[in-house]
Amino acid sequence: MLHVVLVEPEIPQNTGNIARTCAATGSALHLVKPLGFSLESKYLKRAGLDYWPMVRLTLHEDLSQLLREYPDAPFFYASTKAPRGYAEVAYPQDAFLVFGKESRGLPENLLKRVYDRCVRIPMREEARSLNLSNSVAIVVYEALRQRGFEGLLSQGALTGRDEEPGAWMDYL
Repeated sequence: MLHVVLVEPEIPQNTGNIARTCAATGSALHLVKPLGFSLESKYLKRAGLDYWPMVRLTLHEDLSQLLREYPDAPFFYASTKAPRGYAEVAYPQDAFLVFGKESRGLPENLLKRVYDRCVRIPMREEARSLNLSNSVAIVVYEALRQRGFEGLLSQGALTGRDEEPGAWMDYL
């Protein structure tokens, strides 16, 4: 199982979207306090839709508590300051993917200590960063791709229920 760690998330809609990604992929979600919102936030709940019962959610008082609870776990830290791309790393079973807060990312004093385990999503130089929920999805799906998406449904099927065709059908 993958573990997604959000350190001090600030925007409830991002966390709700990430919770939905975790539910859909079977990944655990770890939230590290302080949170920038209440877990009762309507924005958090709405973004997560009806997926909340499928989310394995754990709250941690701080990052050091999480690290003490999983001392031998493989941790990877996402940052725009990282030395290598996220797809250049082989993610082992039970990897922890750590993401920082929306406004500032992970603190540099942490990144200095774990720099060999930092990964970045390539982007244009003039762009500061991607949206947090998009970043999580990108890295999670790379780790899952490396494992052949085991345990995930890889094919869909048409339902036979047609919606009323719109004018766009004339262009096909």
